[in-house]
Parts: sequence; C-alpha cells; structure tokens
Amino acid sequence: MRLPSLRSHRLWPRLLVACAAALAMTGCAGLPQDVQRPESHAVEPEGTALHALVAQRRAQAGARAASGFALLDGPQAAYGSRLALVEAAQKTLDLQYYAIHADASNSRLLRSVGEAAARGVRVRILLDDFHTTGRNAQVLQLAYVPNVQMRLFNPLPGSRDSTVRRVIQSLGDVQRIQQRMHNKLFIADNALGITGGRNLGDAYFGLGESGNFVDLDVLAAGPIVREMSRSFDSYWNNERAYPVQSLVTPKELAEMRERQRRAPQEAEGAEGAPRPPDGEPRPGPGQPDPAQEAIRRARAWDHQPMDLRTQPFVWAPSALQVDAPAKIPADAQAAASPAPDAPAPARGQLPEGETVVDGLLRLIAEAQQDLLIISPYFVPGADMKKAFADAVQRGVRVRVLTNSLASNDAPIAHVGYARHRRELLDAGVQLYEMRSEQAGLGSALGSSAGSASATGQSRAMLHSKVLVRDGRLLVIGSMNLDLRSQLQNTEIALLIRSRELSAQATELIERSLREGSWRVEREKEGSGGLVWRAPAGSALADARTEPDSSLGLRLLLRVIGPLAPDEML
Repeated sequence: MRLPSLRSHRLWPRLLVACAAALAMTGCAGLPQDVQRPESHAVEPEGTALHALVAQRRAQAGARAASGFALLDGPQAAYGSRLALVEAAQKTLDLQYYAIHADASNSRLLRSVGEAAARGVRVRILLDDFHTTGRNAQVLQLAYVPNVQMRLFNPLPGSRDSTVRRVIQSLGDVQRIQQRMHNKLFIADNALGITGGRNLGDAYFGLGESGNFVDLDVLAAGPIVREMSRSFDSYWNNERAYPVQSLVTPKELAEMRERQRRAPQEAEGAEGAPRPPDGEPRPGPGQPDPAQEAIRRARAWDHQPMDLRTQPFVWAPSALQVDAPAKIPADAQAAASPAPDAPAPARGQLPEGETVVDGLLRLIAEAQQDLLIISPYFVPGADMKKAFADAVQRGVRVRVLTNSLASNDAPIAHVGYARHRRELLDAGVQLYEMRSEQAGLGSALGSSAGSASATGQSRAMLHSKVLVRDGRLLVIGSMNLDLRSQLQNTEIALLIRSRELSAQATELIERSLREGSWRVEREKEGSGGLVWRAPAGSALADARTEPDSSLGLRLLLRVIGPLAPDEML
C-alpha cells in the first residue's frame, strides 16, 4: 500500500480540467460572509519558565548571539521536542501547519495540547484547509475545546467527507485549490519554537504503515522566536483565516465520524490510516490491531518529552524569511471581516512581490564555494536553472538531493524534475536521488529508518527542505525549490549563520548522499542516456531506468507528463 499523497492536489487541476465547465454549471457552495475574526497577538515571554530557561542556557554558554538552535534529527527528537514545548508552556501555544492528521501520534500530542488549554494556556491553531476531510476532519474538534482557538486558512467550500468531492465542488475556483499555506511553526510562550518541513502525523514521526517521511527540523530559542510569532500573527489575523466555527459544527463532525464508523473502507484515507485520535474499541476492516499499534509506538518513540535543560544549543546570528499572506489572493466574500486585510508585516517578511524562494535564489547567487541542497519536490524554473548554472561557472560545487521516482509520495511531481534532469547535469549540477529503501541508515538526515524496523516497512520518502551555503549558512524551512513554492504556496525559512550547525547538517546530508542515494549521471558513451550510480557498499547494481520503480508507473508518467506544466506540479 502507498500512503495517500500529501501533495495530491497537484494532480487534479489538469486531469479534471475537461470536467470543469460541466461541473461549474452545477454551482458550488460558497464560503461564509460577515465572519468575525477577533484579533490576537503573541504575548511577551517574560515571566515564563521557558524564557528563564533560555536566558539561563545562554548565560551558561557564554554566548554572544541572542538566539540558540538545535537540529532535530529523527522521529524521537521531532516528537519529544514538541511534547516538551506543550508540557512546559505557561502562557501560549501557537501551531501553524499545512496538515495535522487524526492518527496515533497526534492522539498523544493533541491530548497534551488540550491539557495545556485546561491549565490556562491560550492555544491558537492555524491550519491549511486542504486536508481537513475524512478522518482528518476530526482534528477540528479541537476548535470546541475551551481556551483553544482554531482557524483554517484559504478554506475550500463543500463537504468534508471527501477531498475529491470538495475539489470537484471547487473547480470553478481552481486557483483556490492550488494555492496553499505551507508554513510550519510550533511555538511555546514566544520563547521556544520549531520550524522545518514536517507536518504533524504518523508518517512524519516514523509510524506510517506504508512508509515514512525523512525530515529535519530546527528548535529555536530566544529573540528569533519573536519573529516567528510575528509571522504567525500576520497569518492568524488575516482575512484568509476563517474560524472553524464559521465552517463546521460539532454536530456535523459527529455525523461524519458516525458515517466513517459505518463504512471504514469507504472513509477518506481508510487505506493504511490509523484509528481516530480517541481510539476505537476494536479495529474495523483494514484497520491496524491496537496491540500492534502500541508495539509500533513503543519502538518508534517513547512518549517522553525532550529534556530542554540538557538539550545542546548552538548560539548564532539568524534571520527569518516569510512569504506574506497576501501571496494567496483574498476571497471577495471575506471583505466584511473586521480584521484588517493587511496587518503590519512580520519583520521577517520579504519585500512586496518577493518570495522565500526568490530569497534563496539570492543566497545561491552569493555562493562562492559550495552549495548543498535538499528539495524533495524539485521542479526548477528558468531562474533557478540559471542560478545553478551561474554558480557552477563561478567554480561552486552544486549538489542537490531530491526524491527518486520510487521514494516520491507524489510521482506526478517527479515529471517536472525529470524533464530538467539532463539540462541540470549538463550545467554541472550534481544530482542525487534518495533510495526508497532506507533500512540500516540509522538517523541520518532525520531518517525514519529507526521506525522502519518498528513498522516492518522500509519505504522512505524525502521531505526535508535544507540549504547549506559555503559551510557557513544553514537554511531550514517549509519551502521546496519548485515553482509551486515560488509562485503559489506560502512558505517560511529560517536562516542561521553558523559553521557548527552547517557542519552538523552537512554531515547528515553527505552521509545520506553516500549511503542512501543514487547519483544520477550522463552515460559516458554519449548516448544521451542516464545512469543511476548505486551507493558505495550497497551491493546494488547501477540502473539505467528509474530505480525501484515499475514499468507501468514509468509509462503512465510518460503519458501524463506533457499534460502537466511545471507550475502546477
């Protein structure tokens, strides 16, 4: 079984465009009008235990830089750090995500969020609306927990029983489907925060039954977190953010849940999807056994929060780059909202008209020696290809790690990369594609390989978004080097000037290049073909077709490829 694609909205606009005219005639549900959005903002961190802890840790380190950072490599660190922030929060918790899944890992995490709200912590959750369907719609119950506020960004109208049905109902507004809030933030008391590429769900914490995402986060402490909070506020108070109460009622959620109980195989995401957060007394058809679930959880991570008192931090200068919420056009029906359309921008927001990916292209243009890039969905536009070619001409070594066809959870996205592969190689860019079989790689690059042995599965899917420039500048965020991130989705990136952190990230990435990736090269015979060089010591043979992929899939993508322009992949 394959995981349901987390980028599945990439497939529909072109594949269903032939149906758009007919479906538009049937009409589509609209979004609510006159929505009330009371403004709120991050609070000052002073007086909280986390603020005192950050000050103490900085003083102990004798650091000159005010902000500290720690790479979060692997499911245990990723999960334990978030749990630690929830349990330590005294004033506020702010969560901003593209996807939060109703599954085993979030059962524990979101229960702790509810407990924080019960002890008086103000909780704000801002979620992109694309995946709030089927089982995952049950996450919206949090909006009705006292002291929890929840808003959906750029929502789609229509039924939440099925993602496909909602998309079809929204085909009259294809642009709304395409443009998503992709930012990821997890902030406690405006003092400590986490960002990176990871969403919240089993496949991001090493519990996926069909496969797991290889990801890398960063835990930030100190003043840079205030910049993260300003970014959160600019999205939270934007007219594109709709309170859950304006879109769905508790009764509707309960009715959806009951329908899923009666027809578990038909429910959205039933294939390979774990039980709802509060559990089921017995597994339904196709659902995992609770005892096996417990075994998997115990092996993947131990439910223990990270000890923030002993977690090593690297103190370094930093900056935050954030796309403006206005990158996604506002809905005309939201004009009656009392919240301002354009609140004061976060200090990290880029100049008008410039995106996070544009900022990365500037960083690439300033590289002098080495560029090491991870982009799981790598669909370079003309300006990206030129930036790489110019860097190589300056003598810069450019290495890019992306997904192979076999490891890509959205194979259609691979088409956009594959059509540029030869041009990139001819320009001197070194290309690596991650193996889908990652057993034995330990925790390299935030790998979920440790959980692979726990689940009995070994399929891994690259999801980290990282850039290391000249061994001195590290960038971690939500962005991919593709036209979707550049032109449509909103993104966030944390820039850290640190040789130490850059060296840590480089070590993780280079290990993955050596041991867990195919290196793509041109055939030396001049045939124009490609060869995938197997990792050293892997006992694998070199390949001359997309490794580990079926002929049927390769042929299907060859047919679909010409119908899928780069900007929609």
